[in-house]
Amino acid sequence: MEKNVGFIEKVFRLKEHGTNVSTEVVAGFTTFMTMAYILIVNPLILADAGLDMGKVFTATALSSLVATLIMGLLANLPFALAPGMGLNAFFAYTVVLGMGKSPEFALTAVFLEGIIFILLSFFNVREAIINSIPQNIKKAISVGIGLFIAFIGLANAGIVVDGATLVTLGNVTSGTALLALIGLLIAGVLLVYNVKGALFIAILLTTIIGYPMGITSLPEKIVSMPASPYFFDFVWSEILTFDMFTVLFVFLFVDIFDTVGTLVGVSTKAGMLNEKGEVPKAKQALLADAIGTTFGAILGTSTVTTYVESAAGVAEGGRTGLTSVVTAGLFAVALLFSPLFIMIPGAATAPALILVGLFMMSPVKEIDFHDFTEAIPAFLTIVLMPLTYSISEGIVFGVISYVILKLASKKFKDVTPVTFVLAILFILKHVL
Repeated sequence: MEKNVGFIEKVFRLKEHGTNVSTEVVAGFTTFMTMAYILIVNPLILADAGLDMGKVFTATALSSLVATLIMGLLANLPFALAPGMGLNAFFAYTVVLGMGKSPEFALTAVFLEGIIFILLSFFNVREAIINSIPQNIKKAISVGIGLFIAFIGLANAGIVVDGATLVTLGNVTSGTALLALIGLLIAGVLLVYNVKGALFIAILLTTIIGYPMGITSLPEKIVSMPASPYFFDFVWSEILTFDMFTVLFVFLFVDIFDTVGTLVGVSTKAGMLNEKGEVPKAKQALLADAIGTTFGAILGTSTVTTYVESAAGVAEGGRTGLTSVVTAGLFAVALLFSPLFIMIPGAATAPALILVGLFMMSPVKEIDFHDFTEAIPAFLTIVLMPLTYSISEGIVFGVISYVILKLASKKFKDVTPVTFVLAILFILKHVL
């Protein structure tokens, strides 16, 4: 046992990061529980594009497992990866159903995206993008992601719904919304009493309470053999077309800045940025994302990206790659015990997401609101993430406004060449 603990310490440097094995394990479980919905949602969305749901389930679990394991072992960071929401919707509803392209065409675009990302990671292009983001915007990204992830939790639970005023209060006196509010109270009480693993315990208790309410359904069987995934199901005849270029550009753009935003935001909250404000081992982290995307496309799923739900594990104290390794292990377990994970309702994980939103808010205290060339870009970054339902759009408007305001106030030294180029590219992206 001591040898095992010594090996784990050597690989993940737990003491150096102020954590221990039990904390990392709980964090890994919590991260998995808050993002396990992707195992069901992703196959459902891609099934609309004509892909087999069982095959996509297997591809989702395997690509998440591989990418998250690489993140843990190569970058030693507590971040989990899986096929990204939004990106899978673009795959199914825009590329396949909207443009009339085949699922194989979309998978080919995802595969090419992954290869390009691997090359960009080796040449430090994406790492340079991370380092070019101004400090106040990095702090704002954390806050914006907090509001965004809280909004996801509220929407998943039905506490907020579509309405005449864009969003409105749902029926909170019954069903999933009521269960989520019960879970929120449970998690809140556990946090007040400093119970270790509060969010994870709240997820389990809320799942159990959901059974007599008719929300949690017991599975007919516990073990289920996974279906065989797709394998190199690509089409090469259209790779030089304008349609392929357009689709590939969107995949590249959204994935780059969703991943950058998540890495920066969660790292900022966890106090993991170095003295220069840089994400540690960003190159390795981005390589995990790139390899996951490439591997996922080969097996038949959409773009794999770093998940904002990783913040739930960080909130439980996860600080090293051991958290990611535990999460990856649970994706492996899910392949065989999928009915158990499917039974966890969204209402049970929603309270964790809502409270993680609270935890992510603290960097707002460190933002300079007295200098409007800093405050306005930070504010736009924060508010546009939940309102546009996009991490990348928050970054876009934050960076553009930052560069314009700095140049207008003649604070030229505050704008680095890379930041200036990013702003130009962001403007062109929206204009074109």
